[in-house]
Amino acid sequence: MVFNRRLWFIMIFSYFGTLNTTSIKFDDSLNIHMAGEQGSINWNEVIKKEARGKNDEDLGEVQEIGDTYVLVQKGLINKERFYIPQDQVESYDGDVLRFKLSEDDIRSKYLGDVHPSVSSTSDNDSANYVGEENKAGLEESESARFPLAEEKLNVSKREVTYKEATLIKEPITETKTVEVPLIYEELIVERRPPTEATTSQHQLKPPVNTREEIKIPLKREEVEVKKEPYVKEEVVLKKKRVTEKKTINEEVRGEKLVES
Repeated sequence: MVFNRRLWFIMIFSYFGTLNTTSIKFDDSLNIHMAGEQGSINWNEVIKKEARGKNDEDLGEVQEIGDTYVLVQKGLINKERFYIPQDQVESYDGDVLRFKLSEDDIRSKYLGDVHPSVSSTSDNDSANYVGEENKAGLEESESARFPLAEEKLNVSKREVTYKEATLIKEPITETKTVEVPLIYEELIVERRPPTEATTSQHQLKPPVNTREEIKIPLKREEVEVKKEPYVKEEVVLKKKRVTEKKTINEEVRGEKLVES
């Protein structure tokens, strides 16, 4: 009887032990499977990771994780931004974040430059509704660009001869007054009593019978005028550059956009 009780206890223990082992293996398998689901993803590790669609399309790189969305950006110059709901994440293997939708579906539903106002659900009707709303938002935010042309003034300078400076030398006549001292001789007659020396030196002649003239030349200085050229002054001609400001008024044409 004791043996049977022990055998029964061993059988019960073995049964529950096998059940617990199976349960543990089942739980481990479930945890391993759920590691790839979005509910167990550590979103902080996903930023800057590669993002791909369900057909392995390259969607770009994860840039931001919101409360309900994942921001994925594709391209360096022509950047495309996708605000994809988190419930559209299929798996994450530590390097690549995969989504349940194709690139075309994501582009048509979640392409935009602004944060989505409502989060999408996995339900197709709701997803389609959000997709249509995003499309409408894109159509409203799309802008058309029209170049408006305008003329501008290109001002340049060139040298021109605007006039000629003419110098003329003309003869002029003017009267010069110059005072010149002139020396001339005058005859002075002095009467002196004769002396013995004068008498002895000159042989005395008898008085003249007729009138006799004695001529003594008297000299004087006269003015002789000669004209000769000389350099009175020197004229130096130079040109200097003068800067003046001139205001240019010119009409230019332009374009403006008028709404009608």
